[in-house]
Amino acid sequence: MKLIKSLVLLALTVFAVSAIAQDAIKKELEKKFPDVKAERITKTTYGNLFEVYAGGEIFYTDEKVTFLLLGTLVDAQTRVNVSEARLQKLNVINFNDLPFENAIKLVRGNGSRRMAIFEDPNCGYCKRFEQDINATDNITAYIFPYPILAQDSMDKSKAIWCSTDRLKAWQDQMLREKAPTAKGTCDTPIDKVLALGRKMNVTGTPTTFFEDGERISGALPKDKIEAKLAAAKAPLSVEAKK
Repeated sequence: MKLIKSLVLLALTVFAVSAIAQDAIKKELEKKFPDVKAERITKTTYGNLFEVYAGGEIFYTDEKVTFLLLGTLVDAQTRVNVSEARLQKLNVINFNDLPFENAIKLVRGNGSRRMAIFEDPNCGYCKRFEQDINATDNITAYIFPYPILAQDSMDKSKAIWCSTDRLKAWQDQMLREKAPTAKGTCDTPIDKVLALGRKMNVTGTPTTFFEDGERISGALPKDKIEAKLAAAKAPLSVEAKK
């Protein structure tokens, strides 16, 4: 019984020390780097490094913020990219919270496997990715027009949204290089999508979210899409961030 009490006391002491260190790091960061808004500070198992999560990115520092380590942390024994694995967990979202009414819906087969994609209509990688998505069976893809490359991207996104058949207009642009002909003067959710993307730190296209809440940046080949769809069957709780 005494051993259990000692272990509990030790755990509480470690937690208290860690909380004090985290608070000190946050205050020091605010003083030295006021533009950095730390959302989460975690003690790593690597030396005396603390992981700081801010603005959708990770960097490392020590308890006194005497340095900032910007870059990728790799475990020398397992060769695992620790930073990338952590970012995947920290950037997890609740897939069902996405505003699907602001997306263009693509269904293939029975539509049982869901994904959400942020794409710019002028993005070459998105167009290549779109071909693989259309060749993937039994999916529902929610395509969020995310015009971040140029004003022309914004004009095309609005015109596509205002088209009688949005999916056809989108695929004409992405698969057939056929620009939309509708006037983009209707009420569109494009500004809302842009605001959502910024909030979720979507900085490039295509960016894909799967049902487990994890994101993948860039154009995945078809076999990788299939593998991720298979792995994302059971949605993860946002608590997985911890």
